[in-house]
Amino acid sequence: MLKAFIFAAGALAVAGAASAQSAEELAKAKNCLACHQVDKKLVGPSYKEIAAKYAGQKDAAAKLATKIRAGGVGVWGQVPMPANPQVNEKEAETLARWVLSLK
Repeated sequence: MLKAFIFAAGALAVAGAASAQSAEELAKAKNCLACHQVDKKLVGPSYKEIAAKYAGQKDAAAKLATKIRAGGVGVWGQVPMPANPQVNEKEAETLARWVLSLK
């Protein structure tokens, strides 16, 4: 029983790492990193700043996924985030969950 638990925990850790890697690859492919970095402000806020601002909000992933696709202005100042219609809903949700996972 303990071996099965350890194996399952290890498998989840590997899956989580692979998922994070694929989300980061998606961010690169969708050109998100042209304006955002994980731990420093570029044109827009860092992903860690975004994660901190939305921490604990139940609907944060949905809000961010919508913002990724539709764009926005005013939350982080007057520099607008353009809409990203090339990002589909599933990709936006993946990106939003990844950003929120960063600490």
